[in-house]
Amino acid sequence: MSSNTVSPVQEFEYKAEMKQLLDLIVHSLYTHPEIFLRELISNASDALAKVRFDALTDQSLLEGDGDPCIRITVDPGELTFVIEDNGIGMTEEELIANLGTVAKSGTLGFMQALKEQQKELDGNLIGQFGVGFYSVFMVTDEVTVETRSARVGSEGYRWKSSGQGTYTIGKIEKAGRGTRISFKLKEESKEFAEEYRVEHIIKKYSNFVDFPIRLGDRQVNSMTALWQRSKSELKDEEVNEFYKFVANDFQDPLDYLHVSVEGMVSFKALLFLPKEAPMDLLYRQSELENRGPQLYVKKVMIQHECRDLLPEYLRFIGGVVDTEDLSLNVSREVVQSSPVMAKIRQILTGKILAWFESLAREQPEKFRTFYRAFGPIVKIGLNTDFTNRDKLIELLRFESTRTDEDEYVTLKEYTGRMPEEQKEIYYHSGSNRAQLLAHPNLEYFQDRGIEVLLLSDPVDVFVIPSISEYEKKPLKSIEKADIDFSKEKKDSSEQLPENLLQPVLALFRDTLGDRIEDAVESHRLVSSPVTLVSGKDALDSQMERMMKMMQADMPAGKKILEINTAHPIIRNLSGMYMANAGNPLIRTVIEQLYDGALLHEGGLDSTTAFLSRMNDLIEAATLQR
Repeated sequence: MSSNTVSPVQEFEYKAEMKQLLDLIVHSLYTHPEIFLRELISNASDALAKVRFDALTDQSLLEGDGDPCIRITVDPGELTFVIEDNGIGMTEEELIANLGTVAKSGTLGFMQALKEQQKELDGNLIGQFGVGFYSVFMVTDEVTVETRSARVGSEGYRWKSSGQGTYTIGKIEKAGRGTRISFKLKEESKEFAEEYRVEHIIKKYSNFVDFPIRLGDRQVNSMTALWQRSKSELKDEEVNEFYKFVANDFQDPLDYLHVSVEGMVSFKALLFLPKEAPMDLLYRQSELENRGPQLYVKKVMIQHECRDLLPEYLRFIGGVVDTEDLSLNVSREVVQSSPVMAKIRQILTGKILAWFESLAREQPEKFRTFYRAFGPIVKIGLNTDFTNRDKLIELLRFESTRTDEDEYVTLKEYTGRMPEEQKEIYYHSGSNRAQLLAHPNLEYFQDRGIEVLLLSDPVDVFVIPSISEYEKKPLKSIEKADIDFSKEKKDSSEQLPENLLQPVLALFRDTLGDRIEDAVESHRLVSSPVTLVSGKDALDSQMERMMKMMQADMPAGKKILEINTAHPIIRNLSGMYMANAGNPLIRTVIEQLYDGALLHEGGLDSTTAFLSRMNDLIEAATLQR
């Protein structure tokens, strides 16, 4: 029953960002209106969990007000909807903070970006950004929130808003702690006044809420702690539903892992591998730090997203970890420094990596789906988790010159099919497979059937060079100039003789000046006239590009220009030079060859001169003799 106002009502205005956000939610999530109930139940559950947790150090918070529960009452005749809990409640300041402002900075920008890209916001995202309460405006035109904090001496308050730009707050008489939310449903949302429909939504989204959900006089959720059961007792359907509940995901998980450990530390865990990387991961990698499994102690949730349970490169793993080896009233700071937590983290990391290995071995298609979504994040562990480095290296997958697109090879498979005379593992970095396969530096390897790993993931350039060798075979970029190609025998009739070679090299050096480190004869090129390569101690081109993205004023490193002296263009150039050293076309050709090599590297900053020069050359080539 609603309470009476006992003081003047104050009106507040939403901040501009809040108004925009409300408009986005109400008009972009209309295809998923039922999620309003999931969000209201989730908020009520959080409030009950908070009062239960705080009561560990202050028993007075639980005095009176009965057992913790969530009550829902609907009236299909009046189209009214009420949800109430006896949780922690809110003070006036908390009402303003929680219901009058955007909960997380950047939320509006993120959701606008999603709307632009997807045309429609996916309903499962709303709960991730602390704005779930406002989804209620999809089904009603006005909401009333009556609340009283569990703190001693707290007073009751009524918050009311139509979501149009303002809200009001006034003091009320309210006997017990907790929050009551009431509203009248819009005509088009009258289905949510029917008990059977509400029960269906509860079982779909909120069946595993830790507290009883009562609809009228019946409890309708199961409250089952699945992680406490043995693996043989688990049914896929209920595990999948539990995952959707804890992860706010509409899809089933890709796979799950049940863990039960007894010994130096004892804990149980139910961990999940999502099918797709979270949408926010594509926009803000830092959001990863706010993920991780829920931490329970003796079935009481201590942290909703516990950062300390897993290393950063595994925080996309969701689920629950429950231990009896921590104190119930443990603080966040104690959790971070606890040797028990460190041991749980160590064991979990080992079990998760073993899980990935078994997927790769026994369910390769499932592993491929996982690796496409999370491979770039897992690779980060190579530079941070040195204890498990060898296991992570075995998990790495690469495209190569011998795989089809989206097919992978492991380092073990690569070395297993290396010819005996090949002593190194070769890789090539670039932005995409097509660009990599078209690069002149690959010609030598393709011509001789030598497999090359193709690295197009931006993370690769930071982590792969750190693997100096695998099974005593060095990993080497094909761009490095110190690869010895000179032992290969070439048809000497095609090569420029020494007396012509040195003048041509000198001509390139003189024309290009300090733009290059040197101009040398190439032994790697087959069908291209020139290519740029990195010196022995220089960054390869992909790494340099990535560094420039992070540090715009970083100067470009000088490259070595390799020249294929058997190529017709170079032989013709030599002939032109011998016939008329002052022919201006000679230096035009050299500039064009150099810019073409830059274009292949993705390092040609301006195409204006390149195109102008190309037109000059076409004009010269089409002159009637």
